[in-house]
Amino acid sequence: MTEHERHEDRKERQLDARSLRGLAHPLRMQLLESLRHHGPATASQLAARLGESSGATSYHLRQLATHGFIEDAPEQGKGRERWWQAVDQGLSVGEDLLRSPDPAVRGAADVFLHEMVTAHGRELAGFVATRDRWLPTWSRAANLSDATIRLTPDLTRELIGRMQALIDDYRDRETARDTPDSEHVRIHTHLFPVETD
Repeated sequence: MTEHERHEDRKERQLDARSLRGLAHPLRMQLLESLRHHGPATASQLAARLGESSGATSYHLRQLATHGFIEDAPEQGKGRERWWQAVDQGLSVGEDLLRSPDPAVRGAADVFLHEMVTAHGRELAGFVATRDRWLPTWSRAANLSDATIRLTPDLTRELIGRMQALIDDYRDRETARDTPDSEHVRIHTHLFPVETD
């Protein structure tokens, strides 16, 4: 598989100001993440999963569809209820949006980033709370670690690129669903400067 084909497979979407404002709501981001990680679902199923009303989930699903984040999954349902599926498997926010002169765009970027960090925290807490349900092999394989090193911005970008290349290499080696002991594995990366003085 070429680098271009691998990128196409991942279907990462670069957000623009309009789509960012359409996504930057905690429930919308949770709905999209649920569809990305768990596959197609109805508004009622998502409401039950997220502890929300089906009216709220229906409204926000329609907003996500308006902005092209989700679409109908007609092959899923035969009844009257509408099934939804995620369009993209990754999202990217450019520096231009984070530093936009428009306060509404900067505010939407802040909501997006804060909800992304909150979602990562929920996932980590969920694993820690359920770690005894996993086979001992998975308890030994999971990793919750951190490190602090001194780098320049250029070296940090280089590190991120090398980490992404390594993840892409393992993406090419993904195991089939019926492989024994095979599970989806979430990978979070956070590289950011901290003050040490």
